[in-house]
Amino acid sequence: MSVLTIDLAAIEENYRILKQQTAPSCTVAAVVKADAYGLGIEPVAVALQNAGASSFFVALLCEAAALRRVIGPQAAIFVLEGFEEGEAALYEQADLIPVLNHVGAVQNYAAQAQKRGKRLPAIIQIETGMNRIGAPEKDLSAMASAAAALDLRYIMSHFACSDEAGHEMNTHQWEKFRTRASAYFAGIPMSLANSSGIFRSNAYHFDMVRPGMALYGLNPLPEQENPMRPVICLDLKILQVKTVQKGEICGYNGTYRFDKESIIGTVSAGYADGLPRSLSNRGTLFWKGYPCPIRGRVSMDLISVDFSALPGGELPEAGDYLEAVGANQSADALGAAAGTIGYEILTSLGRRYRRIYKKG
Repeated sequence: MSVLTIDLAAIEENYRILKQQTAPSCTVAAVVKADAYGLGIEPVAVALQNAGASSFFVALLCEAAALRRVIGPQAAIFVLEGFEEGEAALYEQADLIPVLNHVGAVQNYAAQAQKRGKRLPAIIQIETGMNRIGAPEKDLSAMASAAAALDLRYIMSHFACSDEAGHEMNTHQWEKFRTRASAYFAGIPMSLANSSGIFRSNAYHFDMVRPGMALYGLNPLPEQENPMRPVICLDLKILQVKTVQKGEICGYNGTYRFDKESIIGTVSAGYADGLPRSLSNRGTLFWKGYPCPIRGRVSMDLISVDFSALPGGELPEAGDYLEAVGANQSADALGAAAGTIGYEILTSLGRRYRRIYKKG
């Protein structure tokens, strides 16, 4: 079985690095949606609590309920998908806080607050240019009016391009967020910055920042060296090593044909394990620091690599491991080789690896 090693101490250190980027008065919330970016919400959330996190964001209500069981009653849990009328009891039982994204959700939640005779906590998300989710300006007056019945914890929005240094959208969204928040929600704490936004400008921090990818070792500043600690190592078990002859093919549909006698290895992982099919004939694994190119198509459970260029006496054997993510190749680099991003690599890691959680 291939092995995924997750360094919980590195996650804790990454939280502290992000905390050091902000003023003491700024809350650093931890985004742990999608099973903590594929790394396991239970051990990761506990590690983040150990590092000082007391506010968490998830995408779905089911994620929030699971998280509450892990981290206990003290932390704040915010649910990005918002609120529907039939979910009121679940929100109340687990002490969850919805992020309300449109006027109907605010009105429905305010009605629940009035029914219960108390001001229920909430965040309102407003649209500032990403055009993904959040209330447009035409609805903000009605939302502010309805929200008078609520305990508004924050007004938030989300950067579209903060991973691109100097992108004009960053300033544009910041300005729009400031003016809309002050016009409709004066005095309410504010939150805008994601992982990359934290590093771009202190002006983006406001009252709360919401890092996700940086906690898990991905690079929030792609134009420079990664300031975060690496979190995962992914080592793939070699099942077989053999010699193939010139002219023979490798993998489904014969997309690679050997132009000379070659030594290949087959490893136990594939696209069912989060290694995209797009790595076919373009990705690289590593043996003791030496690159081993992927030959043929990545299949569901297996990948073949070429050992022919390895120095003499360095050939691996069945039972050894090749590095997919580690000292020689980051999750960001593996994602780039696959034509995607490190986020997709992490969140696609399946449950078929032997998972090892390191605590220091």
